[in-house]
Amino acid sequence: MFRGIVLGTLTPQGSDILDLFYSPVRFPNAVVFDPFMGSGTTLGETLKLGGRAIGRDINPVSYLQVRTALTMRDADCLKETYREVEKDVADTISGYYTARLPDGAFCPVLYYFWVMQAQCPDCATPVDLFSTYIFSKHADIRRDPSVRVVCPCCGNLSRQDYRVSVMVCGQCNNQFDPRNGVARGKMAACANCGSNFAIASAIRKKGGPPSYRMYAKLVLTPGGKKEYLPINEWDESLYRKAESELEGCSFPLPTGTIQPGYNTNQVLNYGFTYWRQMFNSRQLLCASILANRIKAIEDEHIRNAFVCLFSGAMEFSNMFASYKGEGTGAVRHMFSHHILKPERTPVETNLWGTPKSSGAFSTLFRRRLLRGVQYAREPFEVALSTQDSRNSSVKVESINESLLGMVNSESYQQFAQTPKLYVSCGDSSRTDLPTGSVDAVITDPPFFDNVHYSQLADFFYSWQKSMLGESRYFGGDSTRSDSEVQDSDSETFARKLMLVFAEAHRVLKDDGILAFTYHHSRPEGWRSVLQAVVGAGFHIQACHPIKAEMSVSKPIQQAKDPINLDTIMVCRKTCGISNDVNEPDSQLLESALERAEYQVFRLRKAGWKLGRSDVKVVVIGQVVAGISRRFPNHDADRLFSEINTSLEREVDRVCRGNAP
Repeated sequence: MFRGIVLGTLTPQGSDILDLFYSPVRFPNAVVFDPFMGSGTTLGETLKLGGRAIGRDINPVSYLQVRTALTMRDADCLKETYREVEKDVADTISGYYTARLPDGAFCPVLYYFWVMQAQCPDCATPVDLFSTYIFSKHADIRRDPSVRVVCPCCGNLSRQDYRVSVMVCGQCNNQFDPRNGVARGKMAACANCGSNFAIASAIRKKGGPPSYRMYAKLVLTPGGKKEYLPINEWDESLYRKAESELEGCSFPLPTGTIQPGYNTNQVLNYGFTYWRQMFNSRQLLCASILANRIKAIEDEHIRNAFVCLFSGAMEFSNMFASYKGEGTGAVRHMFSHHILKPERTPVETNLWGTPKSSGAFSTLFRRRLLRGVQYAREPFEVALSTQDSRNSSVKVESINESLLGMVNSESYQQFAQTPKLYVSCGDSSRTDLPTGSVDAVITDPPFFDNVHYSQLADFFYSWQKSMLGESRYFGGDSTRSDSEVQDSDSETFARKLMLVFAEAHRVLKDDGILAFTYHHSRPEGWRSVLQAVVGAGFHIQACHPIKAEMSVSKPIQQAKDPINLDTIMVCRKTCGISNDVNEPDSQLLESALERAEYQVFRLRKAGWKLGRSDVKVVVIGQVVAGISRRFPNHDADRLFSEINTSLEREVDRVCRGNAP
C-alpha cells in the first residue's frame, strides 16, 4: 500500500500506478518525510524507489528498530557473531529445555504448556482456569480432526476427535466434556465446592500476579518425532533448578514498573505490576543469560541488530504467548490482540530453540534477521500470477534499489550533503528540517483511543534499556511522553496531531502532498482528524478506501463487524484555495454520498464483501474530505456535527444501494 502511495504522490497526475508498481522507477531528488515512522515502512519504500527518506518517531523503541533495519550490514558478520553467541550460551539455555523420556533417553523440549490458576474464594482450592481441555489442534480442523486433550482430574493426555462431547479418561475413568472447561469469560466454577467466582477478583485477593501450573510438554524425540507428554518429576526438578539459579542471577533483568494506561490497565487488574512478572523463572533466567551475552557484542551496529532480534524473541517467550497448534507457526505472540491480554493457557517456548521451533531465537535469526539482510540486498515485490485458473504469487526482482549499507545522518545539515537517510528520535511537532525542504509527507498516524504504542513498547524498552545502557534515548523509566500523539480525549489528540501536521505544513513545499492512512469506528476519531487537518492549514483533496488489515488477524476475527478498510487521505495546503470550489452546505452531504456510493460500487464490483463498518469508513471519509474543502474552515466542526446526526441513516442507505 505504501509503495503505491509513494508512487502516486511523486509521479505526475494521470500516471498509471499499477504499471509503475512493477517498474524500475527512480526519484533521486525527491525527499519524503514520515513524522510517525513506526516500523519504517514509508522510509523503506521511498529508498527502494531511489528517493531520500526522513523519518522521526518520539518512541525510542521505534527509532532503534528503524535505524537498525535501514543500516543493516552484510550477513557474514551477523553469522559470525551468531556463532560466537551460540558457542557461549546455546548449550546452557537449551539445558533448561530438556526432557527425560520413559526409557531414560534425553531430548529437547519444544514447548511447555501452562495453565493459570485462581484460588476459590469459598474453599481455597486452586482452580485451573481451562476454558477448554483441548490444548492442541490442527490449524485446518477439517483436514485433521484429531485434538489433544488433558484430563482435568489426573492430567493424563490423550488424542480425541474434536467433535466428541463426552469422553472417559483412559487412566482415571473420569468422564468429562473436553470442549468445556471451568472458565467462562470473566467467571470460573470450582470443581471442589461448585461455587462460581469472578476470576480477576480472586486473583487480586491473592496479591500479585496469578499462579501457573505446568501440565504438558511437546518434545522432539531422538528419532525426530514430535510427541506430547505429561509433566513428570524430572520437569519439575529442572524448573526448580532454574528458580534457584535465578535467585543468584546478576544479569540485567527488566526492572521497570507497569504504569496505568489504556493498554496496561487489564494486566494491572490481574496483579501484574512489573514487566518481569510477565515471564516465569526459567524464561527470566534464560533471557537474561542471552541478553547479557548480546550486551557484550562490541560492534554497535551488530549489537543493535541482535538487540532487535532478542526483542522479537521476547514476543514469543513470555507467559502471555499462546499455542496455535499444528499445521502453522505454533506460537501466537503476545501482541496478536494488539493489547496486553493475560493468557490463561500460555505456552512456554524453548528460547534458543531447534530447527523445528516456532518463535525461538535461533529460528528468528534465520527467518527474520538473515532474510531481512537478503531482502535489503535485493528488495523485491510480489505480483499475482494466475495459471490454470489458480492464483499464486511470484517475486518481481531487479526493480528496486538496494537498502543494504545505508548510512544514517545525525542531523538535517548532514543529510543535506549526500546521505539518503535521516532517522531521528523526538517530538515530530519540532524538527530541524528547513521550511519548504520536503516534497511529500507520507505517514500512518496513531488512533486517538486505541493501541497506545508507548504503553506496549515499554515491554521491549524494559529489556533494551538494560542491554544498551543509559543513553540519550534510553535514559527514562518509560517510553511514554506528554508530547506523544496519543490520548483518550479526542480534543487533546486533535491538538497534538494538529501540531505535527502544522510542522509538516511548514517543511512541505507549497505544491507538496501530505498523504496519510486512517480509519475509525467512532465519529470522535474522524472529528479529531478533521480538526487536525484544517487546523494545520490543509484540506483533503481526495480520499481512497483500500484494504489494509489482514483478514486472519485476531482483532478482525474477533470483531462482530470488523473494519477491513483504511482510507488514504490526500491533502494539500489550503493557502490559495478560492471560494468557487466550495459547495453550498445543502449539497455537501449529497456530493459526499455520491462519491462514497461510487467507491462502494467499485469495491463490490471488484469482488469485495463490505460490511457496514467498511461502508461507514468510505462514507465518513468523503464527508470529512468535503468539509475540509470549505473555505474559510472555521465552521468545519459545526458542519461535522450537523451532518453526523444523519450519518448512520445515510450509511444504511449506501449499504443498500448499488448505484454506479
